[in-house]
Amino acid sequence: MKSRYQYRIYPTPGQRIALAQLFGCVRVVWNDALALCKRSDKLPKNSELQKICITQAKKTSQREWLGLVSATPLQQSIADLGIAFSNYFSSKKGKRKGKKLKRPRFKKKTSRQSARFTKSAFSLKGEKVYLAKIGDLKVKWSRPLPSEPTSVTAIKDASGRYFLSFVVEVQPEIKPALYPSIGIDLGLKTFASCSNKEKIDSPDYGYLYRKLKRYQRRLAKREKGSKRREQMRRKVAKLNARIRDKRKDFLHKLSSKVVNENQVTVLEDLNVGGMLKNRKLSRAISQAGWYEFRTMCESKADKYGRDFRVISRWEPTSQVCSVCGYRWGKLDLSVRTVVCLTLPAL
Repeated sequence: MKSRYQYRIYPTPGQRIALAQLFGCVRVVWNDALALCKRSDKLPKNSELQKICITQAKKTSQREWLGLVSATPLQQSIADLGIAFSNYFSSKKGKRKGKKLKRPRFKKKTSRQSARFTKSAFSLKGEKVYLAKIGDLKVKWSRPLPSEPTSVTAIKDASGRYFLSFVVEVQPEIKPALYPSIGIDLGLKTFASCSNKEKIDSPDYGYLYRKLKRYQRRLAKREKGSKRREQMRRKVAKLNARIRDKRKDFLHKLSSKVVNENQVTVLEDLNVGGMLKNRKLSRAISQAGWYEFRTMCESKADKYGRDFRVISRWEPTSQVCSVCGYRWGKLDLSVRTVVCLTLPAL
């Protein structure tokens, strides 16, 4: 199975300029190809898009600077656009699982930037990684790569941090589980209520969210196109990245603990889209990361040879006693606990 390993990199000032040129070229090729697809009655093939948006564009005075960067990321940008359209049509026809995908959109300069290199355009040189026409990049190796990578993606997030994301082939690790199974009920304040009576609270984001609101109000008052607005936009992006990293760290640690300790992990298929219609709880629900936690558990279950199951959202799990099986029906949200009368008094 394939997996991604991401590492932080620290490019030199010259390499940052080269990466900025690369990201700009990849973004322009994507936008040009997407604009051509929108104008066409029939979706062009990738080979036609590469010929028009890369080969022929390099010969024009408006796009001659495309020849200053490696051609591999430009070609991969066209390939990624083809995959994006394929996923969109599959989702529209109901052949793709998960939420409905939207049509591919134009890329912005201020959002996350990326450029993908295949094996012919990068190589590992000891502690550094060589990218074509970029040079040797210093990498913060937080863990070793399990195998030779097949591709690498250079990433610059909205806060200005740089990363390298490697795609590698990994073998499933079969480890003995400590417990046979566990069921998890996801919530907001208490993120996970487990069947073994363990409760895991969500991290406290209160201070970060209050600070984010203050920064966003200041950003809204800045004049568009000004340097002060760009400085405030960068502050907002860094704070969002800090919140995202804190949430991802919590979800990774919890999902690893759950999957490593239990042979079978059971979650409920939540109707998150319907829950988001509640205006009072929509922000808290969208920020909880329930679906991200489910995805992590599912991928790690495949990696460690575990069984991952999802219960239907129509199953009345909160209306049936787990001890005697009695079904009491719907309850008000103010009712948080139910005592089974068949249990002996303590």
